[in-house]
Amino acid sequence: MFSIGVGPSSSHTVGPMRAAAAFAGSLADRGILDDVANVKVTLYGSLASTGLGHGTDRAAIAGLEGSLPNDVDTADLLHIRERVDRDGVIRLAGTRSLPFVYDRDIVFERWITPRRHPNGMRFEASAADGRPLADDVWFSVGGGFIQQGVPADLEPAKPGDAEHADDPATVNTTNATDAPNATDAAETPVPHPFTSAEEMLAICAREGISIAELVWRNEIAMRTGGSETPVDMDSPLARHAADDLRASLLKVWRVMRECVHNGCTSAEPILPGGLEVARRAPKLYARFTADPLDPSNPSGPGHSLSDRASAVEWVDLFALAVSEENAGGGRIVTAPTNGSAGIIPAVLHYYWLFADDPSEDGVIRFLLTAGAVGMLFKRNASISGAEVGCQGEVGSACSMAAAGMCAVLGGTPAQVENAAEIGIEHNLGLTCDPIGGLVQIPCIERNAMAANTAINAARMAMLGDGSHVVSLDQAIRTMKQTGADMMSKYKETSQGGLAVNVVEC
Repeated sequence: MFSIGVGPSSSHTVGPMRAAAAFAGSLADRGILDDVANVKVTLYGSLASTGLGHGTDRAAIAGLEGSLPNDVDTADLLHIRERVDRDGVIRLAGTRSLPFVYDRDIVFERWITPRRHPNGMRFEASAADGRPLADDVWFSVGGGFIQQGVPADLEPAKPGDAEHADDPATVNTTNATDAPNATDAAETPVPHPFTSAEEMLAICAREGISIAELVWRNEIAMRTGGSETPVDMDSPLARHAADDLRASLLKVWRVMRECVHNGCTSAEPILPGGLEVARRAPKLYARFTADPLDPSNPSGPGHSLSDRASAVEWVDLFALAVSEENAGGGRIVTAPTNGSAGIIPAVLHYYWLFADDPSEDGVIRFLLTAGAVGMLFKRNASISGAEVGCQGEVGSACSMAAAGMCAVLGGTPAQVENAAEIGIEHNLGLTCDPIGGLVQIPCIERNAMAANTAINAARMAMLGDGSHVVSLDQAIRTMKQTGADMMSKYKETSQGGLAVNVVEC
């Protein structure tokens, strides 16, 4: 559920870049790369409606050139259209120079919203004589995850069509890593599989383990080739996998810290995109403290922070810093989407700087627990704003952060599930109506609000014993149903809500 990428959108930037890279790589795999004389990219549905604001076109070109979100040159990505217009070529798969005319070879098909998913893409390659060589269809389904389809999947949606035409357990889903053709982790056998919070809690009760330990065991099994029986954690292979998993999670945390640092110290006063939105994090940080937030210093400034501003104000700052970096096209952690990328880092920073006994083990426990909850949203509903509105992005992230925070506060699995339910319950029905198609208004402030909601949800859950009326499974099911009922103009198309009522923009 956590991948290192770039802003401003997981669905509209990260996913399309991965899909384009997968297409370019497949041309080489098929042995036809040298025969390609022209490539064409067609964007459908939500990608077409708000693709310019989200940089979908730029991401697609970067992907065609072989870049991936974790290693793309963010400075080049910001000005990639100018480069292509100037040179008239792209380097397909990073090796083959190919003529490319921006306005001809990237098509925004705004009149067709595909039946299978609103974030549809089509990549076509042809020979010099016009002969078609490849015709691939991909969908960006939220959080940077992509699914491959067929041309028939691009047929327009009709009233009454199901929101989810495919079972997430059976479709070809590329996970949110930077291996463009990786298979979904759900296909790998694990010793403790679960598809619902109810099943998750039952396993924890039966095994006498935490949610984090449950996820840890499954992750080790997947990293050692997959096993339906418990892995011998003392074996050399398991120890190596454990070291790798720990390093991966701490790398996620390091990038989160670097993103907060970059957002707090940015010299850019205005975010790109034309709305002239001012960055607030640098000014707030300067007001709060003179101590640097050094990402290389694990201990950080420590509890002295509370002498200069309240914990709530610091959480606001951390969320704003990350969200502004995302809006500016900076390096961020998709958690679980770019539009909600500020929530989990802000809550983790709250734990790191204000908890009584923070540790790297606590950070790992937080991320594993949050990841388990995120998986439930992705599998049983959606984390795509284009499918279910912002409740699927900010709502899911708030729920994940609440679960992670409750876990590091010492919560039981039942209390963690309760915290996650509180986090999503009070985000149900949240629309996605970004002004100008940019991940700026209301997205940036929404991250700060949800981060504090997550902390409060964890604190509330700790006051009880884990018993509550509405289960997390019921809340997730409600989110899916609410998203199906929500009009499409409130789902990342910028055709309703604030996006049209703020007329001066």
